[in-house]
Amino acid sequence: MTASNGRTAYEARFNRVTAHIYDHLDDDIDLNRLAEIACLSPYHWHRIYHAMYGETIAATVKRLRLHRAGGFLAQTDMPIAEVAERSGYKSLQSFTRVFAAVYGMPPAQYRKRGSHTRFLPDQSSERSAMYDVVIKDVPRTEIVSVDHTGSYMQIGKAFDTLYGWLGARNVLVPAMRSVGVFFDDPDSVAEAELQSRAGVILPGSFALEAPLKRTEIAGGRYAVLRHKGPYADMRAAYQWLYGDWLMRSGREPADAPVFEEYLNSPRDTAPTELLSDIYLPLIQTGAE
Repeated sequence: MTASNGRTAYEARFNRVTAHIYDHLDDDIDLNRLAEIACLSPYHWHRIYHAMYGETIAATVKRLRLHRAGGFLAQTDMPIAEVAERSGYKSLQSFTRVFAAVYGMPPAQYRKRGSHTRFLPDQSSERSAMYDVVIKDVPRTEIVSVDHTGSYMQIGKAFDTLYGWLGARNVLVPAMRSVGVFFDDPDSVAEAELQSRAGVILPGSFALEAPLKRTEIAGGRYAVLRHKGPYADMRAAYQWLYGDWLMRSGREPADAPVFEEYLNSPRDTAPTELLSDIYLPLIQTGAE
C-alpha cells in the first residue's frame, strides 16, 4: 500500500467518525464506540486522529457542541439549562464556566450582548456596522465542493469530508481558500431541506471522485460584509444585510446564490476571533 492510499484509508475511517459525531451531538458519545466506527484499536486511534487533525477527539466533540450551543443561544429562546444538557454538561455551572472560557462571556450574557446583537433592529447605536460593507468585483470562480443538506450550522460535516478527501490525495495547499455556498433562505425553507455546498478554491485542476463536484461562483459585483465572531451570529448579520443595508443602498440582488469565505479555521481560532466575509451578488447598473 502506498503512503497516499494509506492516508486515504484512514481519512475514510475518520469521515465515518465525524459523521457519527455530527449526527449524535445530543447523545453520550462513547470513545470506544468511535474506535469501533473507525475500525481501529482503542489503544491507538486517539493518537492517529490527533496527528491527522491537530486536535483530540474530545476537543472536536467539545468544539462542535459549543458551536451548536452558540447557535441555540443566538437564534432561539431555548432555556440555558437545556442548552447545557444538550451540550453534554450535567451541571449548568460547568457549562457556564466552559462556555465563558471559549466565548469570552457566560451564556446568559452572550444571549443578550453577543456579537450577533449588533445587527438587531433595536441596536440603533450600532448602525456603524453598515460601514463594514464594501463593493467588490469578483471574477467567475470554480470551486471543488461537497453537497450538504440540512442545517447550515452543520455544514462543517461537509467541510470535514472535503478536507479529508483532499488531504488524503496531498492536494491541500496553504493558499487554499474555503467557501460555503448557500442556496436557500433558512426563514422560508425547512431546516432539513436547506441546500448548501462546502467548497475550496484551489490552484490547478485534477480529477474528482464522488462526493466531490465542481461548482461555479458567478462573476460580477458583490456587496461584502466582514463578520467577526461565532458562526452562530451570522444569521443576524444576514438579516441586517438584507433587511437594512440592501434597502438603504438602493441596490438589487442578482440571480445568484450568496456565498461566504472563511478567513481562519475554528480548529485553531477562538469563536470570537473567527473572520468570515459574506458575499451578496448585486445587479450591476448601467453606470458601473
